Amino acid sequence: MRGLVLCLCLFALPVAAQDKAQTLADIKVELGQLMAQFNTLKAELVQSGAASNGAAGGDALQRMDAIEAELTRLTSRTEEIEIKLNKVVTDGTNRIGDIEFRLCEQTEGCDPGNMPDIAPLGGVDTAAAAPAAAPAAAAEDAPELAVGEKSDFDRAKAAFDKGDYQAAADQFATFLSAYPGSPLSEEASYDRGEALSQLGRTADAARAYLEAFSSKPNGSFAPDSLLKLGQALGTLGQVPDACVTLAEVGNRFPGTISATNAQVSMQGLKCP
Repeated sequence: MRGLVLCLCLFALPVAAQDKAQTLADIKVELGQLMAQFNTLKAELVQSGAASNGAAGGDALQRMDAIEAELTRLTSRTEEIEIKLNKVVTDGTNRIGDIEFRLCEQTEGCDPGNMPDIAPLGGVDTAAAAPAAAPAAAAEDAPELAVGEKSDFDRAKAAFDKGDYQAAADQFATFLSAYPGSPLSEEASYDRGEALSQLGRTADAARAYLEAFSSKPNGSFAPDSLLKLGQALGTLGQVPDACVTLAEVGNRFPGTISATNAQVSMQGLKCP
């Protein structure tokens, strides 16, 4: 697993890419609307005869042709950027999959051959996400939970709070399997990592922390998930990877308690 976590420093790029994917889609929609309005105005200009009798200002059609060419160029440019953007997200997703695979190799009972497919980084497919950007944001503000979803989560949380870590780890795993993409998935993965850590299953815990972080790299549990992942790697003897991961906590979340704790852990590991 040596050197794998070096890719964590690149996570910020795909995350930013996810936000830009929505922005690009908005731009494409606006350009399409603008082009449609432009064509309507151009048709009205021609039909009214203003373009030929000088009422619109001499060579109006030539100027409109130039504007149309620029709109076409901008539309083409956004499509080129979108292609590059999708490649960045794909590369980031593949790197997370690589870490998942290597952690699975160190996890007792985990079969690398039966691992599920890795969802696009951040859980969003940039190739198809654009029109749904606004509804998705609204859904995040007021998440809708399936029947029994909150009660299943609360049951696992209660087991953890009581110190029944094995039951908590099992119930959080069941929850994540039963409700993929749940708004509570990030917290469930993080809490599962905490339960597994209490059981001394460090490799399993590291994988859970990685799942929590990769599911929402800018989520409320992301700083601690990245911190705990780095600490777990250090416990597993992967010191170079641990140092890179812990340093990334400060890079991504400066000024937080997690960043301070990461610095303390780096000193303990004698990171350069």
